[in-house]
Amino acid sequence: MTREFDAMRLGSIELFCLAAEQASFTGAANIAGVTPAAISRSIGRMEERLGVRLFVRTTRQIRLTDAGRRYYDQCRDALMQLVEAEREVTGAQTAPAGPLRISAPTPYAHYRLLPLLPQFRQLYPDVTVEVHVSNRNIDFAGERYDIAIRGRDPVDSSLIARKLEDAELVLVASPAYLKRAGTPASLEALDGHECIQFDLPSTGRRIPWSFHVDGKTVDVATTGGYTCSEDVLGIVTLARSGAGIVQTYRFIVEQDIQSGALVELLPMHGGTSRPFILLYPHARHLSLRVRTFVDFLLARLAGPGK
Repeated sequence: MTREFDAMRLGSIELFCLAAEQASFTGAANIAGVTPAAISRSIGRMEERLGVRLFVRTTRQIRLTDAGRRYYDQCRDALMQLVEAEREVTGAQTAPAGPLRISAPTPYAHYRLLPLLPQFRQLYPDVTVEVHVSNRNIDFAGERYDIAIRGRDPVDSSLIARKLEDAELVLVASPAYLKRAGTPASLEALDGHECIQFDLPSTGRRIPWSFHVDGKTVDVATTGGYTCSEDVLGIVTLARSGAGIVQTYRFIVEQDIQSGALVELLPMHGGTSRPFILLYPHARHLSLRVRTFVDFLLARLAGPGK
């Protein structure tokens, strides 16, 4: 391996990260024990070497450029990996620490992941958690995520996939809607009802509803005057408001069913499910914070054998 960095270059990267985090050359200088002018000269040399502006400077403040933000994200992660490598080899790291970036879809984030995070940070207060709540696919390498949760297996073979659960689907409507439109007694009767639709953000295609019929799982196309995209919780809000019938995850509406705010329909055809998968990159040495969080999540969400 050829030598790419000398001590001065590594030191400049540390000073750059300090300035980015403090949004101030003076603040970075106070922490590093140098002068603000030294910080400014160091970053000026970096910008000249890289050929890009890292900061926008005004008389009152500094802020990262777009290129500076991308460079900071990767430098921060690289420095954290160096720290963790030294702690691991010396046995000094006894508790996970550092930033953890997670991407999760809207329903799973709100009803499964986010409620668990306070417990995780009580156990591991030195880990800071950044959660990206969205249904779009992410680029692990490009966007620097540690973990993602998705509703399907990955096509990327570089990712490890662990099933968290098979989330049960349920058909529901509000009492007000059923009073107005009647209660469907069969799957065929859904044709005469307002069936609220959801379009997949990744493809724009409408999600068919899934039912058990004669021991088999079948997909049924439905129609209606309401369609939501991006946020699947929107279809549940419409159903609660009396707009029509919706198929969604039981964990979202189980309290509504118990309280009577929503009514479960056609239970004889229920019990179908969709998986939620925990994804993280293959790595020879995962950071301690990622390993710890994976174990934490699997212990609380995944059933036996998952």
